[in-house]
Amino acid sequence: MANDTIGERLLNVLRIAKGMSFTFKTMFEKPITVQYPEEKRPVFPRFRGKHVLERYDNGLEKCIGCELCAGACPAECILVEGADNTDTERYSPGERYARRYEINMVRCIFCGLCEEACPTGAIVLKHDYELADYNVKSMVYTKEMLLVPYVLPDGTITTESGTVAERVAAMMDRADSELTRAEDAVGAGTRG
Repeated sequence: MANDTIGERLLNVLRIAKGMSFTFKTMFEKPITVQYPEEKRPVFPRFRGKHVLERYDNGLEKCIGCELCAGACPAECILVEGADNTDTERYSPGERYARRYEINMVRCIFCGLCEEACPTGAIVLKHDYELADYNVKSMVYTKEMLLVPYVLPDGTITTESGTVAERVAAMMDRADSELTRAEDAVGAGTRG
């Protein structure tokens, strides 16, 4: 410092003044703080978030258990075990379905290659980014956790991965039991 010339000292003062001018300039701008989680910022259209297994309009699963998504995954975080559909148990429109589908979200790098590799568009990365959890074991998402809920014809929402015939039969059983209760109530009202 003792050997510094006046020019070097003046240059240092100018550098400090330049840095402070940036500080003063930004000090009076409105902050862009978002009050998360009450207020959420919109994500970009190409954002890749939580994985979802899609269904067809009739409730059948789009996943045919081909395992292409697992093969395309560079992090090797997807496990798919395919099985054959039968006439009595039909889960997807093709010959096969995914009997077991798991994604280890701790290992996932959200690259989207699984989505691109899927021939039926079954696996989709949505815009949901709230995936944090305290337990690592709960970060392995199963097929039941990934399947999009299906709305039955009576308006009931189900997340079951059973066959459409099983779900419709369960819906019909519920409707029959409600009808029986209604008939009993009407019969009890006319007797009294």
